[in-house]
Amino acid sequence: MNIRRVRAGLKGWGGVAAMAVVCALALAFVLLLPLTQSKGADGTGTGGQGVAHGSQARAEDDPCQDPQIKKAPEKQTLSPSGADGDTIKKIKARQGDKRKLIVGVDQNSYRWGYRNPNAGTSGELEGFDIDLVHRIAAEILGDPNAVLFKAIPTNQRIPALQEGRVDMVVRTMTINCTRLGQVAFSAPYFKTGQQVLAPKSSTIKGYDDTLAGKRICTAEGSTANTTLTEDQKAGKLPATAKIVDPVPNQLDCLVRLQLGEVDAVVTDGALAASQAAQDPTVQLKGDPFTTEYYGVAMNLKADDLVRRVNQILADYRKDTANGWQASYDKWLSATLDKDSAKSKPPTPAEYLRTS
Repeated sequence: MNIRRVRAGLKGWGGVAAMAVVCALALAFVLLLPLTQSKGADGTGTGGQGVAHGSQARAEDDPCQDPQIKKAPEKQTLSPSGADGDTIKKIKARQGDKRKLIVGVDQNSYRWGYRNPNAGTSGELEGFDIDLVHRIAAEILGDPNAVLFKAIPTNQRIPALQEGRVDMVVRTMTINCTRLGQVAFSAPYFKTGQQVLAPKSSTIKGYDDTLAGKRICTAEGSTANTTLTEDQKAGKLPATAKIVDPVPNQLDCLVRLQLGEVDAVVTDGALAASQAAQDPTVQLKGDPFTTEYYGVAMNLKADDLVRRVNQILADYRKDTANGWQASYDKWLSATLDKDSAKSKPPTPAEYLRTS
């Protein structure tokens, strides 16, 4: 799969009509992707109908009860290793066309994981997350294109891993203590924070009292949805702010904002910046009000895969020619800051998980 560069200043991304075209394209292509409710990552069993049946962490095993984990969940990962364990051996044992890394991704997040409508009929996925997936596949299977992409909505990332439908999820997924009881994470590969997105003409100034009486959209299963709900209970968010029913994907929030069905969107600033690039009538309001770290998510039992991905990430950060920085410059510097310092993951990473 050849990664095409996005043409500078993509035309036609702003406005409701353009977004309708994008959504139509996304719908057409998702029908071509393998269903996320398909066989498990090892080729056996079924994934059901996409309902979140994965087991939750028991209350006594809740990582959030540990103050150190709650304070820095991004450090709760295993040390790097290049060794092949049972998980990796099973992946390598796949035969023929099935010898691929099965990865859950987004296909609607501009410059992260998306289908470029100007790329012709190939329908190839592109973006920062997609570059990382290709690097992982190259290191594990010796072929950057040995990937089976599965487009999954925000609220299906954890069930897809728990039910064995994918080997990993690379989809702007924040590492937090609650999720550490459900899936395993790599070391961070990106740093961002929650921000407010609203029309330029809006009186909303940020995550403050100007949200009073406003309708706010978030994605189901997102850290933004959890943060808003908890903050409103704690009195940090105006009681009159209305957190509308969450949507399956972040892009749905942008469409609802364009249609006037909501007044604001709360999501990671990195994603919000990409959405603002798609529609020049909206903008980020105020500064980030949290700190978020993206990680590669894997099954809780896939220790060897976690260690291998951490080794790959360490090498990816050091690779100045074709690694993290090159991918940032290609995909994100136009929508975020030319200076990537605010987005770089902590270096050196800390690996505090021992088992």
